[in-house]
Amino acid sequence: MGNVKIITDSTADIPKSLAKELGITVIPINVHLDGESYQDGINITPDEFYLKMSRTDQLPTTSQPSPLDIVSAFKRAVFNGAKEIISFHISSRMSGTYQSALLAKSMVEEEYPDVKIEVVDTKTVTFCLGVIVVLVARAAKEGKPLSELLSMAMKIRQEQRLLALVDTLEYLQKGGRIGKAAALVGTLLNIKPIISINDDGEVEAVDKARGNKKAVQKVFDGLKKEASGRPVALAVIHAAKREQAEQWMARAQELFDIREQHVVDIGPAVGTHAGPGTIGCIIVPLDRL
Repeated sequence: MGNVKIITDSTADIPKSLAKELGITVIPINVHLDGESYQDGINITPDEFYLKMSRTDQLPTTSQPSPLDIVSAFKRAVFNGAKEIISFHISSRMSGTYQSALLAKSMVEEEYPDVKIEVVDTKTVTFCLGVIVVLVARAAKEGKPLSELLSMAMKIRQEQRLLALVDTLEYLQKGGRIGKAAALVGTLLNIKPIISINDDGEVEAVDKARGNKKAVQKVFDGLKKEASGRPVALAVIHAAKREQAEQWMARAQELFDIREQHVVDIGPAVGTHAGPGTIGCIIVPLDRL
């Protein structure tokens, strides 16, 4: 059993059963919808969230956990015997969670000087963050040292690739991420933007296609180039698109040498900004890790 405790936030979209199996602590992001506040993954499920989202005209919002929330998670780990902690978080370009975690680290290390905490800005989100946490947590359970785990995490971030489709531009437009005219044109012409996350930790459009079928083909063509026949960990992420996600996974199984696979719900914290109907695929070539 490893000695390094792994912590993350709920934007990692790690399935609860997997987090429990690997001993990963997940700090919830706060989600606000229709006058109510929820803790992502604690008192609202993805299905409940997307149903509520479909019944309101109000745009949901999110707020980061406070430094004290993160301090509590760190202290629980310390009380359970952890002397070394790695806390992986959503891109600092998307949220202030990383800054909250840095403040929490300084508070806990001051109180417990024999405890070492590493806070990592992964510059990514959803299961792109989650797959880093999962693979590192598995290595931690095998007893790998802190320095090796941190190096592994950086390699996964460098090697991974996400390509995703948003079902509608409405939520990007409402959230100020795209202009009204562009949203209207995209809807009228049935243009499907293909999005990814760049090295700076920001969402960007990397391609587009007319119609869903062509867009999906472009996604898989792009991922095949990245994989180049190498063994991969692969995840299909989706926001209320379970059936389509399973179809994507079946297609991926025919195209890739998959050594680890997951079909993952995009949770409320990420779904607030991506919108229902978002679907994507993440690959991590494993031969260089």
